[in-house]
Amino acid sequence: MSKPIPDKAEVALEYPDKFYVGTFEHSSRFEAHLDGSGFALVLQRPGADDVRKSVHLHINFGLLAGILRELASSVAAIPKDDIAHRELLAEALAKLQAALRS
Repeated sequence: MSKPIPDKAEVALEYPDKFYVGTFEHSSRFEAHLDGSGFALVLQRPGADDVRKSVHLHINFGLLAGILRELASSVAAIPKDDIAHRELLAEALAKLQAALRS
């Protein structure tokens, strides 16, 4: 089941001869889950044919772990006074860590 996107996502795909960019905001939905080999993410913007779009992404566990390590090393980019976003991320990561330990 998909859930409303609580913030905003931007996606860009660049090929040698093409460039695609799209945003997903509050009217869009997302689905995220772990499966047997990694992390799956779907972003969907509903609507008429001319505005409807979706992105499907699957990242294996090894790459996901690498991404999380890179994110940890760049936390300093979040301003220290941005308490709301820091707490939001810390709470979500605490839930993931607790789920992995159970």
